[in-house]
Amino acid sequence: MTEIHVLDKKLRLLQPEHGFRTSLDTIMLAAACPAKDGDHVLDAGCGVGAAGFCVLERLKGTSLSGVDVDADFIEMARKNIALNNFDSQQVEFSCEDIDLYRRHDKPIYDHVISNPPYMNAGEYMTSPHAKKAIAIGHQDDGLTLEKWIKALHRLVKPKGSVTIIHRADYTDQIIKALGHRFGAVEIIPLWSKQGGEAKRVIIRARKDRKAPCKILPGIIVHEDNGEYTQRADDILRGRAIIE
Repeated sequence: MTEIHVLDKKLRLLQPEHGFRTSLDTIMLAAACPAKDGDHVLDAGCGVGAAGFCVLERLKGTSLSGVDVDADFIEMARKNIALNNFDSQQVEFSCEDIDLYRRHDKPIYDHVISNPPYMNAGEYMTSPHAKKAIAIGHQDDGLTLEKWIKALHRLVKPKGSVTIIHRADYTDQIIKALGHRFGAVEIIPLWSKQGGEAKRVIIRARKDRKAPCKILPGIIVHEDNGEYTQRADDILRGRAIIE
C-alpha cells in the first residue's frame, strides 16, 4: 500500500502496490461528472474511491457511494474517507459485483461515474497479478461492457447522467450499449499530443433523454515537449472541470 496526492495535493489516497492505480484517467473522469452540490454520485468500479473522492473534493455537499468487487480496494477506500477528513455519513462503499449491486432497489443516484475494465473476457492477455487483471478486463465471461452499462442504467435516476472513460477504440461498443436507454450523448476525445490519435474518450449520457449525440471539443493532454497543456494542467490540479 502506498499513499499519493492528487488535485494539487488537496486529496490524499491510499492505493495498492499492484492492480488498478489512480491515474490521469481517474481525474479526467471526475472532472467530467456534471454533478452539483446536493446530488448523490455513484462511483461504479470505484477501486480505492479516487474518482468519487475527486468529485467530493470539488463539491463538498454531494453524497458519494462506491462499489467494487475487490474487498481490499474497498477497505482502502474506507480508510481514505478518514485520511481526507470526509464525513463518514456522507460516503459509503460496498464490496459487490456491479451486476448484483442494489439489483432490486429503485435507482437513487443522480449521477454515475465509471472507469470500467477496458477489455471483455477473452480479448486480452491476463496479467499475472490478479488485481491488475481485474482492473484491465472483465474476468467473468458473462459481465461484458454491454452488461456493465446496463447495470449503470439500472442504478441512475431518470434524466440522471452516466459518465464513462474508456479506450477510444471502444467508442462504437459503448454507443451501441447505450442504445435507446440513453440520449444527449456527449463524446469528448482525449489526445496525448496534438495531431495524434485519441487513446481515451469520455462519454456522457442522460437516462431516458432523446437529444441527439454531440462530439465536443476534446482535450490535448501534452505539449510536444511532454509538459501538460494549460487546460490539462488546470483539470489535473482541480482548477477546471470538463463541461
